[in-house]
Amino acid sequence: MSLKETETLELKKSTSELKEAITAISAMLNKHGKGKIYFGIKNDGTVVGQSVSDKTIREISHSIGENIEPKIYPKIKEEKISGKACVIVTFEGTEAPYFAFGRAFMRVGDENRQLSARELGKIFLQKNEDKWRWEIQPSADKLKDINEGLLSQYIEKANLAGRISFSFDNKESILKRLGLIKSGKLLKAAEVLFCNKNSLRVQLAVFAGNDKSTFLDIQMYEGTIFDLIEKSGQYLKEKMNWRVEIPGLQRKEIPEIPIRALRESIINSFCHRDYGAPESNYIAIFKNRIEISNPGKFPEGLEPQDFIKGKHESVLRNPLIAEVLYKSKEIEHWGSGLKKIYDECHADNVKVTFEKRKTSFQVTFYRPVVSISVQDSGKGTDEVTVKVTEKVTENQELILAEMRKNAHVTAGDLSKAVGISERKIKDNIRKLKGKGFIKRIGPDKGGYWEVIR
Repeated sequence: MSLKETETLELKKSTSELKEAITAISAMLNKHGKGKIYFGIKNDGTVVGQSVSDKTIREISHSIGENIEPKIYPKIKEEKISGKACVIVTFEGTEAPYFAFGRAFMRVGDENRQLSARELGKIFLQKNEDKWRWEIQPSADKLKDINEGLLSQYIEKANLAGRISFSFDNKESILKRLGLIKSGKLLKAAEVLFCNKNSLRVQLAVFAGNDKSTFLDIQMYEGTIFDLIEKSGQYLKEKMNWRVEIPGLQRKEIPEIPIRALRESIINSFCHRDYGAPESNYIAIFKNRIEISNPGKFPEGLEPQDFIKGKHESVLRNPLIAEVLYKSKEIEHWGSGLKKIYDECHADNVKVTFEKRKTSFQVTFYRPVVSISVQDSGKGTDEVTVKVTEKVTENQELILAEMRKNAHVTAGDLSKAVGISERKIKDNIRKLKGKGFIKRIGPDKGGYWEVIR
């Protein structure tokens, strides 16, 4: 048996190092809430054994009981390792911070580092965080404010998903079973999930370039989490690029960014946002990227890669809201959101990044460069290879935006909206038609524009 010290395992040559072991116990409890101590094994893993008696076990138990606060009740047992007697102490606790000899420590690798007053303050805040969680606070909304149609749709979807099994009989009993009523009052989680008062917002915008200097469209949607997930998804579908493939005789439309990745990012942004913050969720479409961000810091001490690589379980800011979304299959697996986004994009060769900001979290999808490659079989006199990278100017972006708003828009209207002469408008229209972005349906008078992509 080969052992090595870790953040949850400490090796001690004998009980002569009991004081150091008690410090390690408090450090492990403060970091992981559990751990093990082995007596009779050197810190390099060499088993040396030690004398073990009832007195030895009592001494360990008494020292732990006297010197660690709050109290813990470890399991202490003798065990033969490599034929030699050793003592194993197994412990766990959920009442951090734990103090050893009046001081608090944190496990860092295989070392025990004393905590500063500031670090201790953070632990106390985390300990009481559950009591102050926004989603479990009483709401000012009443039962009459519940959208019964939305609640009924939710129940149907949850039943189909096989994660809930009751019919729409009484909205109060349903909300109680979902944990959204406490002491006869609606909780704030119910407010953003099922109420009509539209306390939740998302801001969406399309920009002409790669910065925010010129916007082509801006919207502010209000509604429940379910409303805003659908509205945000539809907005992205309408504003981003699609390409058409025709394998055989069947037409297939393919988005530039995987729809499932975008939807997962939108759901994550509402599931994990800080609802106590006044800021809205935000979706921005730039020429080269799409950003989806929400107020709320990323879990302390963790990185997005920890979840993408499956190194860490889900950390939920709003577990009650997450549970409701899970039951209707909006969330498929706990803690799988970032991995799902990454895998979907990786499969389609789309670059995606995850950014921890000071008071928010952002997912950025990089839009592929629009390109056309045409190559024949290489036979005969028509042999040709063409590669064209299509670029659209800022004025052309504005023209496309106006045509999307009004298919019957005239050159004169476009001249006023874009701020250039009619001659330049017509020149840009000719270029857009040549690149396959637009086509004219019908005659010059009485016809209309179709924006193809």
